[in-house]
Amino acid sequence: MSATTPFASPLPSSGPIRAAALRHALIAGVRRVIARRDALNKINVFPVPDGDTGNNLALTLGTVLTCALHRRAGGVGRLLRRVGDEAIDGARGNSGAILAQFFSGLADAVGSRASLDRRGLAEAARAASRSARSAMADPKEGTMISVIHAFAEALVHAAEQGERQELRAWFESALAQARLALQRTPDQLPVLRKAGVVDAGAQGFVDLLEGIGDFMARRAAPGPSDGAEDRSDLDISGVHDALHAELDDIDPRHRWCTECLLVGEGLDRAGLQAAMSDLGADCVVVAGSAHRVKVHAHVARPAAMFEALGRFGRVESTKADDMLAQARTANAPGGCVVVTDSSADLPEGLADALNLHVIPLRVNFGEQDYLDRVGISPAEFYARLRHEHLLPRTSQPPVGDFRRQFEFLLSHHAEVVYIGLSRAVSGTLQAAEAAAQRGDASRTHVFDTANAAGGQALLAIAAAEKAATGAAAAEVLAHVAALKPKTLTFALARDIRHAVRGGRVPRWAGWIASVLRATPIAKVVPEGRLKPCAALFGATRAPERFAAYVAKQAPANTRWRLIVGHCDAADDATALLASLKARLDIAEGWLVETGPAVGAHAGPGALVACLQPVTS
Repeated sequence: MSATTPFASPLPSSGPIRAAALRHALIAGVRRVIARRDALNKINVFPVPDGDTGNNLALTLGTVLTCALHRRAGGVGRLLRRVGDEAIDGARGNSGAILAQFFSGLADAVGSRASLDRRGLAEAARAASRSARSAMADPKEGTMISVIHAFAEALVHAAEQGERQELRAWFESALAQARLALQRTPDQLPVLRKAGVVDAGAQGFVDLLEGIGDFMARRAAPGPSDGAEDRSDLDISGVHDALHAELDDIDPRHRWCTECLLVGEGLDRAGLQAAMSDLGADCVVVAGSAHRVKVHAHVARPAAMFEALGRFGRVESTKADDMLAQARTANAPGGCVVVTDSSADLPEGLADALNLHVIPLRVNFGEQDYLDRVGISPAEFYARLRHEHLLPRTSQPPVGDFRRQFEFLLSHHAEVVYIGLSRAVSGTLQAAEAAAQRGDASRTHVFDTANAAGGQALLAIAAAEKAATGAAAAEVLAHVAALKPKTLTFALARDIRHAVRGGRVPRWAGWIASVLRATPIAKVVPEGRLKPCAALFGATRAPERFAAYVAKQAPANTRWRLIVGHCDAADDATALLASLKARLDIAEGWLVETGPAVGAHAGPGALVACLQPVTS
């Protein structure tokens, strides 16, 4: 019998609570939160106004729904253990991590029991509440933990009154106390009182309970769309002003909302919290068990956090969100928003100025996985490339990374346009397409630049500028489609040994280039691949001679935008930029450090020149 069948596995009015009934009740609660995601995003002003609490709770519980709750369990203890483990693995954001620890603590308290009476469940909820509070380095009253505490204590108090009360009435009495605690949150946190809203995470927990309460009242688990309009009367009138007032208050020392899963034996949660304190991290949540721990923190440098945690165990499933970019989007909702990936070599500051969002690729040195430009900077990447024997590899972001970003942006904008790395050289574009299909495909648009590095960046900048004028997605796509064949990318590989090691260049070609002292030049061709097109002989004045070649290939009588990228070769790149400015009519020229998407194959010393005609 399916989870949506009427009167499926009802919770009994009295007697023990069994796994089948609890599973259906949790399904109802989870679906309620997922349906309420957008409303929760709109009231998210604490700890930072980044407008993603609804998405984070939906993603956390979505993992639970599709994994732990997807199949039957042999007992309550086994069910809750699955729920706790999946919640830890899928936890997103501060509220998601706290909720995951609540479920994990619930599972620990229940143990292997096949069923529960109400006193047993109440005591387990009290233990889970304490577990959730202990996961936080600096618990704040007026948040989800306050509501969890009120609910658990009310369950215990009601259970102590005896077993005569019906199960539904017992649960409803505790839910009423959770609602009262929710209404008190603005009195406990000034930022909530100023915005005229309750805490978003606390509201999400009450939504979960209300979904369970609805199931108990109807004796059936709702369908996926049930409850989508519930509690649409939330007062959010003051949120926009509050977001605007708090936007400048986001501390750059804690700009990145950073998470990872830590796997090992005997993981010391107290030690992990101390390590985060040493980093000066804020909003720290360390949730999980001695074997699997989800760590959430707001930090200045995600790479430093991942490095510190790596001393405790194996770091997996890394994630880092720029809360300032999120807050800017939440503060200025609009029509179309543009996102690209980190293979685009964007000049510093332009992403912030244009509300252009970036999804990081992955960089691997052996078993160690890094978030491009977030978990490892280009400078750190090239330092390792020069001195390590391991050949680095790049890989596309998981589909989940795209889906999470798309869902967040669509909660504040009418449409999303993704300006992606060339399909011909990476699976990144396919991952984005898969994420779009799994989400709102009619509002999510994927564009293949058939380019990379600075060329991809120029197209992303053009798209973001067009979107900033109020253009709809169709206009943005038409604009970049017209610019795509006119955007030129050339690369000069000073040392092709890395391309030979990576299999991009045959060994014999590398040997010939070495003997002849030839420096190959490649161009991005229309199908989106780099193709050798020329070579420089001799090592002298290579940047200037490269500039001369590029200038000859560029159509005459054209005003250009220019991005010059370099792979740990700033002096050569400066000379190249100056030479191109002397030869071409350059309206805007930027110098950037090219990321691993090119650097892993071109190697240190490579130079990239990208041109795009200026349009009126």
